[in-house]
Amino acid sequence: MINLEIVGQTFGPFDFVYDWRDAVLYNLSVGAGISELEYLYERVPGGLRVYPSFVTVTGYSPLYDILEKLGIDISVVLHGEQSLRVFSPVPAEGIIKSYARVSGVYDKKKAALVVLDVYGEMGSAERLFEMSMGLFCRGFGGWGGDPGPRKEAVPLPEKKEPDFSLRRATLEEQAALYRLCGDYNPLHIDPECARQAGFSRPILHGLCTFGHVVRALVLSLCKGDPSGFRSLECRFSNVVYPGDVINVDGWRLSGGRYALRVWVDRGDGAGVDVLSRVVAEIAE
Repeated sequence: MINLEIVGQTFGPFDFVYDWRDAVLYNLSVGAGISELEYLYERVPGGLRVYPSFVTVTGYSPLYDILEKLGIDISVVLHGEQSLRVFSPVPAEGIIKSYARVSGVYDKKKAALVVLDVYGEMGSAERLFEMSMGLFCRGFGGWGGDPGPRKEAVPLPEKKEPDFSLRRATLEEQAALYRLCGDYNPLHIDPECARQAGFSRPILHGLCTFGHVVRALVLSLCKGDPSGFRSLECRFSNVVYPGDVINVDGWRLSGGRYALRVWVDRGDGAGVDVLSRVVAEIAE
């Protein structure tokens, strides 16, 4: 049974201390290649750059702490939803102080949906980012609780070609590499654990897919400058397997916002949407 007493409480600060090695590891884990030297080399003229979604890895410490307080084991958790807003470029090294709050626990019958809100600060307590995670905890639903609010989707334009289309390949070793950033859920590395969860083999971390999309947006819409990225939100609607090619189609809305379709080719010609309700914001 979930410990609902901590809902609404704020925990922290959780100190995330990192240097350029951690930043480069993250950049590599979301697909950075040798042509992106400014994201891989600490002595590059102008300084090492960091993909904005790097800050999502600061959520692992509060996540593990709060799951323990809730009485939930990480092995039953599936990442269902994610949003991220970044307020300034992420430095290549430093200390991020993060604070976490369980804003809701909802009954989804076969699972519980835990909504965890996290924000991070650096230096003089300036807000660096805000993010929200929706975590489906298998086997913890069915207590007759609130099913939670319904979210309205942003429809993709009908009968209109996308304003841009991007392709990003993942490695067979992508999940093994990404887990070194702090997400050690065995679902992403242990074949037996993956089979028990109903998958044919270990799946890619949702936040790794998320990071690949952020990287694609930075390299294309922001012309490689991470300061142009503002936000991304999505629902994880299907699995990505290491080795899949992630396709991103985007339609411009207004105010720097884009509706995205993120999909992989499973050989049926139509593609399978792996993220849904995807909206990004880029500085104009």
